Amino acid sequence: MHSFNMPGNEPPLQRQILIIDDDLSIRYMLGRILVGEGYAVSAAANGEAGLKIAGKGDIDLVLLDLKMPGMSGQETFNVLRAERPEVPVIIISAFSRQQLAGMDGVSALLQKPLDFPTLLDTIKRILALPVAPG
Repeated sequence: MHSFNMPGNEPPLQRQILIIDDDLSIRYMLGRILVGEGYAVSAAANGEAGLKIAGKGDIDLVLLDLKMPGMSGQETFNVLRAERPEVPVIIISAFSRQQLAGMDGVSALLQKPLDFPTLLDTIKRILALPVAPG
């Protein structure tokens, strides 16, 4: 797990984003961009570690890769939906929309390679939505 927060720099009510991706360079790059935008960021290299972080209850949004060794992104998503249905999930994947059939409850799908302005706009839009009752 990585934490990208700088002690003493946390703005009040900072939104917490969890990145679950097995690619270290993607976790690092997304973390740096999101921290630069004022978000608190946690990161996990696999679904199991990500679910442990999400289980703590302080996550506002999850960025989830689908293709990971061990517990797949699909399996991780299914557990997140069951345990934390109120937390929005953005899928980041090279898979096409057709390959994601049956993943009800996904807040957004962004194709890799990521377009960062689109990612940031999508995160802002989703976090601005009212929270649905869980």
